[in-house]
Amino acid sequence: MLSPTSPIGVFDSGVGGLSVLKHLIELMPAEKFVYLGDSARVPYGNKSPETVRLFARQCAQFLLKKGVKLIVVACNTASAVALDAIQEIADVPVIGMIEPAAAAAVRTTRTGRVGVIGTRATVESDAYGRQIREVTRLSWSKNGHAGQTLSVHSHACPLFVPIVEEGWTEHLATRLIAEEYLAPLRQIQVDTLVLGCTHYPLLKPLLQELLQDVTLIDCGEHAAVVARDILAADGMLATGKPSHNGSGPAQFYVTDVPTTFASVAERFLGFPVTRVERVQVDHLQPTLL
Repeated sequence: MLSPTSPIGVFDSGVGGLSVLKHLIELMPAEKFVYLGDSARVPYGNKSPETVRLFARQCAQFLLKKGVKLIVVACNTASAVALDAIQEIADVPVIGMIEPAAAAAVRTTRTGRVGVIGTRATVESDAYGRQIREVTRLSWSKNGHAGQTLSVHSHACPLFVPIVEEGWTEHLATRLIAEEYLAPLRQIQVDTLVLGCTHYPLLKPLLQELLQDVTLIDCGEHAAVVARDILAADGMLATGKPSHNGSGPAQFYVTDVPTTFASVAERFLGFPVTRVERVQVDHLQPTLL
């Protein structure tokens, strides 16, 4: 039986979703979390939509078996191509990365030139472009933007994920790669940039330095707000002081244990992760509930 004390489930293809988990913990310190990193099958960004949908449903099924009261899909690729597949099997709210960040981008832009960076799969899906255009259609006339136009400029940055996982966030090579990736967006003069991958927030200092007059949209930050608001509206938000019994705010599960997981997790979360359990999810056959 689900209750306000039930945990929140979070999954990603690897460690990038830890940046989302950090926002969730900061915003809802009384909550407990179950985090699943599908590190044995990372990255999702270069796989077919059919494969990503299968993997995402298996990850969601694992979290549902843990009794979570809400699922956060902390992966832009899975959010872009598999959110509906997860919602089909889940009897709890499911939140992706796309809608909250798209709404924030529309609220933020002053010139109507919005940039999006992400994996190839996210960019090729045009999930952000479609959602941003839909939000614009519904909201701009109400917010005094009538008669203006909005354009979305998406660019794939596939090397950013391995760079972050390697810990090269301040490496000279990272700066050179970032300058190359961002050059088209600087030329277009976007004023708002959606970080369409949960790894990218660890590059925010560098990206902000290279795009000084551009507002960066962290998808995890805005998804955390939506998660809190949904739980509050449903009367399912945990209240009071954190009660984690010394075990920390989250249980961590991975489908493989990379040698760098602990150090990368510490960079993402800002606190040590001392216990990680390896699990299998590829045998799960999700069915409609």
